[in-house]
Amino acid sequence: MVLALLPTPVRAVGPDRAASTTADATADATAGTTTGTTTDTAVAPPAFEQQVLFKASQDGGYSCFRIPAIVETRNKTLLAFAEGRVGNCGDAGDIDLVLKRSFDGGRTWSQLKVIDHGDGDTHGNPAPIVDRQTGRVLLATTYNKGRDDAQNCEVPCDRRPHLQHSDDDGATWSVPRDLSTDIRDPDWDAWYATGPVHGIQLTHGKHAGRLVFGINAESYGADRITDNHAALVLSDDGGDSWRVGALDSWPLAQNGTFRQKPSEVTLVEREDGAIYVNGREQDGTDLGHRDAAVSQDGGESFQAPFQALPSLYTPMVQGSVIRLRGAGTGERGPGRLLLSAPADPDRRRTMMIRSSYDEGRSWESVDRGKVVTTDWSGYSDMVRTFDGSVGLLYEGGTADARDEIRFARFTEDWLGPRRGPDPTTADGGRQARPAAVLGGARTGEGRFGQAMQFDGADDAVRLPFRGALPLGERDFTVSLWFRYSATSGEQPFLWMGGVGNRSPQVAVRGEPDNGRITASMLTLSGAAPPVTTTVHAARAYNDDRWHHLALRRGGGELALFVDGVPISVAAAAGSVSRNAVFGVHVGQKVDSRSHLRGALDEVLVLDRALPDADIQRLRRTSAEDIARGGSVLWLPLDQVRP
Repeated sequence: MVLALLPTPVRAVGPDRAASTTADATADATAGTTTGTTTDTAVAPPAFEQQVLFKASQDGGYSCFRIPAIVETRNKTLLAFAEGRVGNCGDAGDIDLVLKRSFDGGRTWSQLKVIDHGDGDTHGNPAPIVDRQTGRVLLATTYNKGRDDAQNCEVPCDRRPHLQHSDDDGATWSVPRDLSTDIRDPDWDAWYATGPVHGIQLTHGKHAGRLVFGINAESYGADRITDNHAALVLSDDGGDSWRVGALDSWPLAQNGTFRQKPSEVTLVEREDGAIYVNGREQDGTDLGHRDAAVSQDGGESFQAPFQALPSLYTPMVQGSVIRLRGAGTGERGPGRLLLSAPADPDRRRTMMIRSSYDEGRSWESVDRGKVVTTDWSGYSDMVRTFDGSVGLLYEGGTADARDEIRFARFTEDWLGPRRGPDPTTADGGRQARPAAVLGGARTGEGRFGQAMQFDGADDAVRLPFRGALPLGERDFTVSLWFRYSATSGEQPFLWMGGVGNRSPQVAVRGEPDNGRITASMLTLSGAAPPVTTTVHAARAYNDDRWHHLALRRGGGELALFVDGVPISVAAAAGSVSRNAVFGVHVGQKVDSRSHLRGALDEVLVLDRALPDADIQRLRRTSAEDIARGGSVLWLPLDQVRP
C-alpha cells in the first residue's frame, strides 16, 4: 500500500549559496525548534509518520536533492545531509552539500544550510560519522569537476576525498581538507566514492573508539576499467588522520565482466565486535544485487572476499544497515539488524525495511519485510534516535525516486515481531529443502492427486536458494500443469531468476488480455547486452481445465509445448541466472506485482533438454518417474505442511 505523506512542518527558505559555512548557529533555527541539547521526552513516539524533508519546490535554488545520509549527535541532534543539485539532477553537475537539523527526534527541522559549496563542481557522497567520545561530527565527501549537461563524469574521473568536521552539532563546520594522499591509491583513477551512508565508531575490544567508513574505487588502464575496489577507511585519533584498512579488489576478466563488483558499502558492528559490511553489487557475474563481507580485526582486513546474497532482493542501489537492538544489552528480544533498500529487484521502488536476527548472516525475504511505500524509492540511510525510534531518510516520489527526500520515523512495534516459519510443501529436487507456501495457498483437486490453489492476491510457493537452482548456460526443461479462468492480468506460472529487461530469467505465464501463453528467457553472455527470447502459444487456455506446459532449451532453440503441441524459436546462448537476484517463484512474479488466480500441479525443472517423446510422456503420466532421474526442482504440490 502507499502511505500518505504527512504535511511537512519544515519552514525552510532558499539557501544563501554565498553564505559562510561558519554562519551563526541561530540562523538555522526555526519555530518549533531550539538550538542546544535536547532532553528526552516522555511522550511515546507514533508507530509511523513521515514528511518531505528536501524538495526542489520547497527549498529554492536547486533542481533536485539526492544521496541522503543521517546521524544523531552525542547531544541527540539529528543531522540530515543531502546533495543539493543546482542546474539539473545529474551526478556530475554543480552540487552543494546541504544540511537540516532536528532537536526533537525528527518531528521538526531547521531551514536548509549549505555546508560545502560546489561552486560549479560536484561536492557529494556524504559519509558522516559521530565520535561519541568527543562529540565531534566528521563528514567525508568526494569532489570532482562539475559539468552542466547532466551527463556523468567521464572515465577516468579525477574524484578526490575530503573531510570536514563540526564541534557544535552541525551549527558550524570546518573548511574541508583533501584526504587524497591518505586514502586514495594513485591507481584508483577511474572512479572513487566515499560512502554514501553514515560511518560507525567501534565499541568493542582493543579497537574501541576507532572510526570507520566505506569507500569504493576503480582503476583504469588500456582505455578501460581494469579493477574494482571496496575498502574500509580507519582513524584511531578522532579523525585527525586516516588510512585504508580492509580491501577487496576484483580484476576485470577478459570477457569484460567482473566476478564481483561491490560498491556503496554500509557497516554495522556485530555483537562479537566484528564489522559486517553490506554493499551494492554493481554488474558482477555472481548472483545477486547485494553482497557482504566481514572484518574480524577492527576493519584491518576482510575475513574473506565479498560474497553475493542471491536471496536478498533489491535493485542495484545503495542501502543502509543499522542495529535496532542487541542481545545481552538489556533490551527485549534477540539482536536485530535492519536493512533499508527498495525491494523490487528490477526497479527502484517499494522502499522496505528488512530484519536480520543472526547478525546479518541471513535477512528477511520480501514477503516478510515492512513496506514503507510502494512509490519509486532509491538511496537511503537510517539512524536510531534517542527515544528508541528509527529515523529513515530516503529518496522517494510518485513519479521518480529523485522527486524528493523523505524522513520517516517508526518504532519496533510498527515493524512487528519476528514471524514464525511458513508452511511448506515438498521439493524432490537435488539437495532440496521444502519450499515455503505463502499467503495461505491451499491444496485442491489436481491433475494427479492434489494440486496447489492460488488466490491471485498473495498466494505463492517460493523455493529457498541453493546452489543447484541457477541454470546458468545449461540446457533445461520445464514441465508443469496449469488451470485457470482469469480473463485479465498477467498470470505467472513459474518464474526463475530476475525480472525486467536486464536481469537473466526464465518465465512462463498466461496472458489472457493478449489471448496467449508466453514463455520467455533472458540471457547474458560476457559483456554483451542482454538478449530476450520469447515464444507464444496462440491461445490463453483460460478455460478452467487442466493443460500441460513444457519449455525446453536445447539445440539452439527455445521450444514451448502446450498440450503436446510444439512452437519453437531460435534462442540465444548465455546464462539465464548470472548477476540476478535468484528466486524460484511458483504462482508469483519475482517483483510480487502479479499473482496467479488458478491452480498448478507437478512443477518439474530439469537441467537437460528432454526429447520430444519424454515431453509427450509427461502429458500422459505423472512426472515422478522422470523426476527420480535427477531434477533441479520437483514440486508435486500435493500437500501443505504446517
